Amino acid sequence: MRSGAGERDGTDMWEVALPERPLQVPGVQMAGFRDRGVVPIDLRVIPQPAVSLALEFGAGMPFVEQDGGWQLRGSIVAGLGAGASGAVRVRGGSYEGVQVRLSPLVARAALGVSPAELDGAVFGLEELWGREASRIREWLDNASTWEQRFALTDALLARRIAEGPAVDAEVGWAWRRIVASQGVVKVEGLATEVGWSRKRLWARFQAQIGLPPKRAADLVRFDHAVHRLTAGEPATLVAAESGYADQSHLHRDIVARTGATPVTVVGDPWLEVDDVAWSD
Repeated sequence: MRSGAGERDGTDMWEVALPERPLQVPGVQMAGFRDRGVVPIDLRVIPQPAVSLALEFGAGMPFVEQDGGWQLRGSIVAGLGAGASGAVRVRGGSYEGVQVRLSPLVARAALGVSPAELDGAVFGLEELWGREASRIREWLDNASTWEQRFALTDALLARRIAEGPAVDAEVGWAWRRIVASQGVVKVEGLATEVGWSRKRLWARFQAQIGLPPKRAADLVRFDHAVHRLTAGEPATLVAAESGYADQSHLHRDIVARTGATPVTVVGDPWLEVDDVAWSD
């Protein structure tokens, strides 16, 4: 099992476990997190082009604070781009959990609702799954290894995705085109490429993916750029190669999406652990 850690002031904060075996369904990633208890948890949630599940277990139960006060405890679902403007933070005591990132292409089938219904917000998993949310928590808590927890989560998601609705092939193609271009794509041409009218593609794409194509491309572009900055690449180069007009444009986008300056964001533990947990 591979593992790694995010750092704050040089101190390892997290134990991170990754599956040793391939998962059953493309578009699903997962990692196990256990905080080391060095400092209290206080994490800014950075928007990302995925729908996230945080399946918590164990004795500790940190809370998600959204919109300056509304708090959620237990397992949660975060919609596409959740955390905009720095509105979502994770705070509290110790944490153990399996975190899952779902491509929008499989999120609707896995969750039972369209990503558009999540509207970039955070919800308790019980609101979507009912008693099944409690059962998965019990299963994860009773499992003795990370690999067992990954296998349980993988089997659950594979079943739900197999039973749920698939996105339109044209919508899937457009999303993959946006991701492959790292968000730098002329979205106006996507409808022509799939042979649909612009109105039809935009409506189906937003309903099934959760954002219209232009906003989806901008989110993918931001995600790619902020990870390059975290890796230490110069902002001028990142802006030029990521489709921004200039460095100031990149700066404004990061502030608007995270509520913080680029210097603050690239040192954030959320991103420092990101490439360990979600590396290709």
